[in-house]
Amino acid sequence: MQKALSRKTIQVYPLPLVHFEVERFVPADTLTILFVSTLTAITTGLGAIPFLFTRTFSRRNLGLANALAAGLMIAASLGLLYEGGRHGIWLTAAGGLVGVAFVGLSGRLLAGHKDLKLGALEGADARRALLIIGVMTVHSLTEGVGMGVSFGDGEELGLLITLVIAIHNIPEGLAISLVLVPKGTPVWRAAAWSIFSSLPQPLVAVPAFLAVETFTPLLGAGLGFAAGAMLWMSSHELVPEAVEDAPGFQVAGVIALGVAGMILAQVLLQT
Repeated sequence: MQKALSRKTIQVYPLPLVHFEVERFVPADTLTILFVSTLTAITTGLGAIPFLFTRTFSRRNLGLANALAAGLMIAASLGLLYEGGRHGIWLTAAGGLVGVAFVGLSGRLLAGHKDLKLGALEGADARRALLIIGVMTVHSLTEGVGMGVSFGDGEELGLLITLVIAIHNIPEGLAISLVLVPKGTPVWRAAAWSIFSSLPQPLVAVPAFLAVETFTPLLGAGLGFAAGAMLWMSSHELVPEAVEDAPGFQVAGVIALGVAGMILAQVLLQT
């Protein structure tokens, strides 16, 4: 039975300050959710496209690439914390602390494997790449929950939020590619790893839709966890390496540009 149409203003996850007016219809079917969330995951691979045009990097440019990746991740983390606070400040804070601890411990465990390899990457480079891919994969879990929960309010709202997350995924794929390609990973493999990091979205979106009342209270903790993990990764891995390879004032400027660019892209989605 079709629900009566209703109109309300909602805040679109995961981009703060982005509001739309939507009409709610009957909920979508699970196949539709699975299909569109899979397309959303695939868009993450588009972040590797800029590297089809350049693959040669000096030591300074390597540092600036890490700085840009850090800026994109910091901006994404701020958005997650803002949205998580709407679901519960203390729950989000607790999730953030767990996220920091999780990635910190993971980094220590991986540091013990000196012969670690990931494609063309070895040692510290492979460890760093595995960490950022792992962090982005965990982050995608919360985005999958956000999509599934939104479809519980109707197909119109679900498709709108899925589109927003799909666009949001492209700079996340760029952040992953910025860590992989300059160190020798082929562009196609960087795109594949980027898509892999977003596979939790279709895997979680359908269960979250089917059990929306169960998943909704967990969203704040999940957002905090992802934000904490990305902030730790940015401050303890990407920024220190960037400062080693490039002048500090340039690193700071690129980080600021990355943060501002990500926020500007979010705001432009309103237009």
